[in-house]
Amino acid sequence: MELTKSKARLWSKLGSRAVFGMALFDMAERGMDFYAMSGDLVRSSGLGRFQEIFPERCINMGIAEQNMVGVAGGMAKDGTPIFATSFAPFITMRAAEQVRMNMGYMQLNVKTVGLGSGLIMAQLGNSHFGIEDVAVMRAIPNITVVSPADCGSIVKTVEEITHHKGPVYLRLTGGPGNPVVYSEEYDFVIGKAITLREGADVAIVAVGTMVHTALAAAEMLGESGLSVQVVDMHTIKPLDTNCLDGLLSHRLLVTVEEHTVCGGLGGAVAEYLAPKAKRPPHLLIGIADEFPHTGSYDYMLKACGLTAEQIATRIRTAIDETA
Repeated sequence: MELTKSKARLWSKLGSRAVFGMALFDMAERGMDFYAMSGDLVRSSGLGRFQEIFPERCINMGIAEQNMVGVAGGMAKDGTPIFATSFAPFITMRAAEQVRMNMGYMQLNVKTVGLGSGLIMAQLGNSHFGIEDVAVMRAIPNITVVSPADCGSIVKTVEEITHHKGPVYLRLTGGPGNPVVYSEEYDFVIGKAITLREGADVAIVAVGTMVHTALAAAEMLGESGLSVQVVDMHTIKPLDTNCLDGLLSHRLLVTVEEHTVCGGLGGAVAEYLAPKAKRPPHLLIGIADEFPHTGSYDYMLKACGLTAEQIATRIRTAIDETA
């Protein structure tokens, strides 16, 4: 699935889950060996067409995520990649023990996929929000954690993690109308961040939906004279520490994520920077340590301070305080 401007626009309209399913379907048509599972969310996982054309390779396990991860582990014993999909809080927290043993401890080739992570589930409420999933998965040894910035990068990520030997948590954020970050071919490598904009004053390290928002905030800050670098840290575990080392001369380092500020990207970066004698102030921007009030997706992003304008304002304030 070659990434072009026209495809990027189309995929953006379809949204994260539909494009994830398209990527699996394309790989199946090309003869790649893998299976897909769903916790009674085949169509919500974008797997409707995949199930229709390749019914023997798509298994609906019902609303039983713990069992699904266990079965996925058994099927992956021969090394075959198994994609196990459900809404983010269910695949990470409901099945946490099975993920820990089958993926973390046994290091089986299971790729769990957190659908609708962050706040995109909106009016379904906090039971469906994926705001703690990175913290849970990042704490389990041996699991790679990846969160693509847009639909084009989902396509690149899905193929890459299929070839990657070992357990992966794929975090899908955003929905239909996901803003485009990547509109042409680029190299995607697990564990290697991508610098999208250069700058010397402020470095914004973002992940998932917040990459596009960070770019918009950087534009606003640039208009006021600040030189802002933006990095897509698509792999939260393992972090690209070489990239982080290159940001230590900035006046301010900012992490931005559609996840609680406890244990996500910001926490991972803070853990890495803590032992360093010389490092810039670190501003962590994410969802506060609380359950947000339910509403539309746009309403919730604003309520959590995750719009470009709000991010730019917080960064200006932080810069003024460090002057």
